[in-house]
Amino acid sequence: MIPRTLLVLPFFALAACGGSGETVETVVPDGTDLVVKAVPTIRWDSSSYTAPAGEIDVFLANDDNVKHNLVVLQDDKVVGDLELEVNKKGDTASGTITLEAGQYYIYCTVPGHGSMKSTLTVS
Repeated sequence: MIPRTLLVLPFFALAACGGSGETVETVVPDGTDLVVKAVPTIRWDSSSYTAPAGEIDVFLANDDNVKHNLVVLQDDKVVGDLELEVNKKGDTASGTITLEAGQYYIYCTVPGHGSMKSTLTVS
């Protein structure tokens, strides 16, 4: 007969190896208008975002294990000069962009990340 402690031990060992699935705690600066998070499986944390028209403070956090960047598109063309980059899990970046009211997209230009395109409604 196998002692019960030996049956339970492998489950604790497997649970301890799950570090890559943990979320990263980030502190968003006060006054941020738009918070975007890159999450596992190469996607943004939301399919749509909103922000006020004018100068927008943008904060990007990486909760994924791969590099991402963020640009704003309108009609598949990059708008403004904002490009935020996060290289590894736990990285953050911030910047500002001025946008008029309208429909835009949050997009990652890293090759193979074309599915990272979410709607941004500015009003």
